[in-house]
Amino acid sequence: MAEARPKPAILSVTDAAAVRIREIVGRAGKPVAGVRLGVKKGGCAGMTYTMDIAETAQKGDEVIETNGVRVLVDPAAVLFLFGTEMDFTVDKLSARFVFRNPNETSACGCGESVTLAPAKVGHAESRT
Repeated sequence: MAEARPKPAILSVTDAAAVRIREIVGRAGKPVAGVRLGVKKGGCAGMTYTMDIAETAQKGDEVIETNGVRVLVDPAAVLFLFGTEMDFTVDKLSARFVFRNPNETSACGCGESVTLAPAKVGHAESRT
């Protein structure tokens, strides 16, 4: 029997993002499964990233455990997020999660929404 190939990485989480996720989860006031990441239609460029505290994993969620945190990826968002790096940045005027996504084809001027193309399966698998 052939050995199964490892699944390609959907998402990486920087140390800064992991620290911020731990802070958010720690303030939840109850046990949680992690944070759920997804995308939805909206904004002037067509799509926005979503992130919420996840009390439990939902059927079909891709569970990513890295840097001491758990990120649950909505199954409808997986093809849009392959290869994405999730970071957290702080500057003089803002503190926010930043997504460096190779599937992003354009973004609006304010940075709140993006245009995303689904990852090509062969392209995503070649990243392993």
